[in-house]
Amino acid sequence: MSKKLLLKVNKLFKLPVHPFNLQNEGKMTYAQWQYEKGAETIKFYTKVKTTNEMFKDKIILDIGCGAAGKSLYYASLGAKEVHGVDVVEGYAKQSKELAIEKGFEDVFTFHLGDAANLEFLDNTFDTIIMNDAMEHVAKPEEVMKECYRVLKPGGKLYINFCPYHHPFGAHLSDVIGIPWVHLFFSEKTMIDAYKELVDEMPDRDMRIGFRFSKDENGKETISYINKMTVKRFKKILKNSPFKTSEYYKEIPLRNIFKILTKIPLIKECFVKMVVVICEK
Repeated sequence: MSKKLLLKVNKLFKLPVHPFNLQNEGKMTYAQWQYEKGAETIKFYTKVKTTNEMFKDKIILDIGCGAAGKSLYYASLGAKEVHGVDVVEGYAKQSKELAIEKGFEDVFTFHLGDAANLEFLDNTFDTIIMNDAMEHVAKPEEVMKECYRVLKPGGKLYINFCPYHHPFGAHLSDVIGIPWVHLFFSEKTMIDAYKELVDEMPDRDMRIGFRFSKDENGKETISYINKMTVKRFKKILKNSPFKTSEYYKEIPLRNIFKILTKIPLIKECFVKMVVVICEK
């Protein structure tokens, strides 16, 4: 019954634009979409930093780079080197193709790996970007330690992410357009509905494998996210090697909701983005 209700309610909502759907429609690849949206991934930082301060002649690490379209956008801003890290092996091919297309094959390198166990030496990077990545990493505390380790002294870590109670914090909006769906339906119901909605799609297996897996007890979960809340992130940040934040801001969904982001019991539902800049 719950699945049927979710599917029925879902028909009332228009889906947000999603790169997986654009790719299926033949409009652009995921990597191309990321490149096109590159400026948006840093727009919250450029209010206080110039792109030259962030990228010009610097060695960059992009954690959770995906198909690396955004990494290559950073290369276009004058970076000396850009290294993208992701756990999805299939993104290596897309990233290489776009790097060649954009002429950055000598600047960009894709690394298949875990951000909690980076392959790089200490004090390697001038800038680390974690755009829409903090809510996905399995071991965020360890990732923060690794970021600190591989940053050069004086280097900057830029983090922005949508917290779990964001309207689309369940990260299923490629086929489920219900805002705050994860507050109204169980995880099992969402997984069952998602599987039905993608069942006839050509990339069905990729989407399902990308988002879900079984835990140690054999229970299927939405493993693509770690359910990162604002409260949890603040605690992680406080306990990280980065003792202070150079910049911290919670962006409301809309300006009219700004007052709601100050009310403890409901604030998490109205924060669009958490934005942080840390210095080593």
